[in-house]
Amino acid sequence: MKEITIIITDDHHLVREAWSLILNNNSQFKVIAECGSGEEAIEKAKDLRPNVVIMDINLPGINGIEATEKIRKYSPASKILAISSHAHPSYARKMMQKGAFGYVTKTSSCEEMFKAIREVNAGKRYICNEIKNILSGQLLNDREPNGINCLSCREIEIIEFVKKGNTSKEIASLLNVSIKTIEAHRYNILKKLNLKNTMSLIHFIHNSQVSFIN
Repeated sequence: MKEITIIITDDHHLVREAWSLILNNNSQFKVIAECGSGEEAIEKAKDLRPNVVIMDINLPGINGIEATEKIRKYSPASKILAISSHAHPSYARKMMQKGAFGYVTKTSSCEEMFKAIREVNAGKRYICNEIKNILSGQLLNDREPNGINCLSCREIEIIEFVKKGNTSKEIASLLNVSIKTIEAHRYNILKKLNLKNTMSLIHFIHNSQVSFIN
């Protein structure tokens, strides 16, 4: 069986090394590059044309969602497998919309990671069991999506910054967008969650059972 060539993208060096070691110890896989940013992953994918790109979502500079879209443009044969600490279904939905073939969380087992790589390499869609269980729970509850489930990935990302105490100016700088854009996102977040102001948002975050950050 031909080896599946892989590029690993994560901004933590130790994480990349661990994944490379695990995957290279399996004869089915061959890690051909490690990238610490979305920009680097795009360039490596252009040059190396891997079978699979394992893509973390939270990256400095170009995030994993944007990098996925660009890699699909420049190396269309490469399949993207998203990996993240986020188990919120909206992240998986956004990545799949941008061209990812699969989504696993960082709590997934090695066996599930191996299965996901094989599935996406074969052109099949793959969603990890953790996300499937969350979606199943929502269906069993027979409820319409509430405000949280209607939030976009960017809105959830901004909520994370708000939870850390970042101002709109700081968030704009970190995401390389205008303050006006951040304020628009914050307005939409409050509207979707039916909250009046930032203080009520912070109170909501700290008292919600939903995990915004894993």
